[in-house]
This record gives sequence, C-alpha cells and structure tokens, in this order.
Amino acid sequence: MKRVLVVNYSQSGQLSDISARIVDPLRAAGHDVHVETLAPETPFPFPWPIVEFFDAFPECVQLDAPPLRALEVAADTTFDLVILTYQVWYLSPALPMTAFLKSEEGRKLIDGKPVITLVACRNMWLSAQETMKQLIAGAGGRLIDHLAFTDQGHPLATFITTPRWVWTGKKNSFLGLPPAGVSPEEIRQASRFGLALADGLNNDREKSGQPMLAGLRAVTVNVRLAVSERAGRRAFGVWSKLVRLFGKRGQWRRRPVLLLFVVYLITLIVTVVPISLLLQWLFSPLLKPRLERLKAELEQPSGSQEFNLQKYAP
Repeated sequence: MKRVLVVNYSQSGQLSDISARIVDPLRAAGHDVHVETLAPETPFPFPWPIVEFFDAFPECVQLDAPPLRALEVAADTTFDLVILTYQVWYLSPALPMTAFLKSEEGRKLIDGKPVITLVACRNMWLSAQETMKQLIAGAGGRLIDHLAFTDQGHPLATFITTPRWVWTGKKNSFLGLPPAGVSPEEIRQASRFGLALADGLNNDREKSGQPMLAGLRAVTVNVRLAVSERAGRRAFGVWSKLVRLFGKRGQWRRRPVLLLFVVYLITLIVTVVPISLLLQWLFSPLLKPRLERLKAELEQPSGSQEFNLQKYAP
C-alpha cells in the first residue's frame, strides 16, 4: 500500500469531479489517499462577481496569495506521491494553490516527493504550468507527470461561455453555443489515469523519476495558442504591476485602472489573438518544424501519445 496526497482547489466543482475519477481507482487498488481541499481564509465565491473577478488579477500574476486556513494533514506526514490539482486564473495558478506551494507546510509536504500536476481550464495553461514547475522545484519536489483537461469548444465560443459560467454559475448550452467546461466524457475517461497510477504504484514506478502516465494522451498542446499566450503573459506582468501601484485588492482607487485593463484584455482577445493565429496559418509551411519542436517540448513530461490507452481503458 502506498500513501498518496491529493491537494485540490476547485471553485465550480469541476476539478473535484476530475480528481475523484483518478482517486477512485487508487483507493480500489488498496492505496491510502488523503484529499486535502484548500480553503482560503477569505473564500473566493462561485459564481464570482465580475468586479471581484477582475480585482484578483494583479495578485494572481504577481503570486501574492492570501493566507489559507490550517491544513487537515500534518506537515510532517510522509507520502509516496503528491498530486496537485489547480485552476488557471489570468495565465497563473489559482491563488489558493500558489498559497499552498509558498507556505512552509506545503513546501514540507512536497520536499523530496514525486509530484503530478493536474489542470482543468478553458484552453491556456502553459504559463501557469511553468509557474507551477518553478514553485514545485523551489519546494524540493520532482515533477514526473502533468495532466491537462481543457474546454473542447471553439476559442471564440468559450470566450463567451466560460465567463458566463464563472460570473453566473450557468454552464448550459445557449444561443447555439456548446456547454462550458470539460466535456462529461472527458471527465469519465479520466479514470484511465487512476488505473495507470495504481498499476505504477504497485510496481514502485513513482521511485524511477520517469513519467507514470506516458501513452495516455495526458496533454495535448495547441501550439498556435501558445504563441499568443506568451505575449499575453508578458503584458499581464506589466498591467498587474501598474494596477498594484493604485492600491491593494478590494480598494476602490485601483478600479479605474482595472477597467482600462478589462478594455485592453477584450481588445487583445478579439483582435491580437485571431491575428496571431492567422499569421501562423499563413506562414505555417515555414513555421511547421519550429512549431512541432515547440509542441513536443511543451507536452513534456507525459506527452500526447496514445500507446497505453487500450491498456488502461476505464
């Protein structure tokens, strides 16, 4: 029997549903799984009022996380594997996960342990994962696998459906647009990762330092979006510092600057991103080798290959 720590934060409950699909096969195989649900001292609401939603932007980017309530698990507890499940806020890890990874307790729990990250988001998670890698390495953890679940809708559709879900709690199909979020079938299929992890733990593969979830289509990168995301990340860094010059989170005097940021953000999404995608399409014959190398690099360590799908089919 191995001991597994799952650290989870899910505003809407979607990420909890996905992680439960992975945890169930581990418990069925006899492994001891502790699920630690992160709880900020001041909760982030869901649905998320629009003003509070944008007001969280600067601190997300600058990794200035508010404190968490005390963890249920003791910091000196020993685990064989740690799974971190997180959302993406403004191309960064959600603040509760940032708080955990920067806390003394979180760092102790991760130090020297093999770590798997799991993200569920609209479509852009690469910048957030780079931040996660740095925080995990800084805590002494060893990232061995990464899983990414994304909304399967068209980016233009999710530009409408995802904010609607976040701000109103409604994720159903409307105006001919698909439902928001990861598809129910993708969530159901997440059990394959739990089956593979149970098999790997039974055979001590977590000690090898190699991916345990290769060949299961763990990650699929849209490399064209990656280019736009990198540009957005740089701009977010500038805007977040600017907004923080006008006050702390919750203070009214920084809201006019936040409004300017919202206008910029909408302009970026509806103009710069489509133009970037169009240019990449026009120059795709020249860019193809470079983009293929970038895709392979960004999909590490678990990759998008499918050679183990049948073996661990739920």
